[in-house]
Amino acid sequence: MKILAFETSCDDTAVSIVEDGIKVLANIRNTQTQHEDWGGVVPELAARLHADNWKSVLNQCLTEANLTINDIDYIACTQGPGLQSALLTGTTSASFLSLLYQKPLIPVHHIKGHIFSVFLERKISDIKFPNLVLTVSGGHTQMQYWESILDIKTLGSTLDDATGEAFDKTAKMLGLGYPGGPIISEKAKLGNRKKFQLPRIYLDKESLDFSFSGLKSSIYRLTEAEKESNYYKKNNKFSDEFIQDISASFEFTIAKIFIKKINRVLEKFPEIQQISFVGGVSANTYLNQEIVSFLKNRRNNNQTKLITPKKIKYSTDNAAMIASLAYFLVKENPQIAKIQFIDAQARMKF
Repeated sequence: MKILAFETSCDDTAVSIVEDGIKVLANIRNTQTQHEDWGGVVPELAARLHADNWKSVLNQCLTEANLTINDIDYIACTQGPGLQSALLTGTTSASFLSLLYQKPLIPVHHIKGHIFSVFLERKISDIKFPNLVLTVSGGHTQMQYWESILDIKTLGSTLDDATGEAFDKTAKMLGLGYPGGPIISEKAKLGNRKKFQLPRIYLDKESLDFSFSGLKSSIYRLTEAEKESNYYKKNNKFSDEFIQDISASFEFTIAKIFIKKINRVLEKFPEIQQISFVGGVSANTYLNQEIVSFLKNRRNNNQTKLITPKKIKYSTDNAAMIASLAYFLVKENPQIAKIQFIDAQARMKF
């Protein structure tokens, strides 16, 4: 079964073709670098660029897969959540192709798509259930209890900023570029991870939710105080050492928060067989290493292992994950695939 999928929930125009939920035949993504000048995604600009790019990205995808639209069994697209104006390009394009070529269309939830990214280029049997999912991206930080293929329940979510947003805002306060995640990660390699004692917000004793606003505020106070230093006054920028130490301390704190929450879940649900770390932040090498180390050294460890998307390009927003989820959805319920026009749902519920 070949599924052609669109993903335009934010600032990447992505089209992919996936066979049977796991075999990626083509995966094309056009990243909108124009947002770097603004320090974040501008919705109106993203929408205009999606509209300009989707047809060329689609053609590249079909060419790479050596297929035509007639070879496609189903079309899928991200319906939400995301930026309304950006989502509209994907839903409209997919709906247009569905009606024009009489191909059944499958609407897909963006966050659930991230979860299914772990299936790409793997055997279905590689994913163990029940599974704890840590979904961490630019706009979302959640934990889900993944009991079986399509049985997923949310255990906790961020109450304010998502982790990816915290990375971006920290980078902005330090005078670095956008997106902040890769830059902070690179700077952190040379820093002292224990230089700054940043707040670890765990919330109530049993809470599985997240909060990063206090961490962001603490970094703001530190950067404002550093602006009074002789180095900053002389050079009108932060020293390399300060940037590296803040970045390293920030990553260290994020890792401790994740591990604390993961441990709470494992204590509550000891039957969990595997942990899936998905979303753009799952590409962070340090965070992965810290979680693996925690699992290895955890008392009463039941050999729970960490799994992440096979390749970094499947961690960030991509259409292959949308196609993968669509495959399992239509296998479970063929009636969801219809020749239809669907509208974007920016606040689509999980």
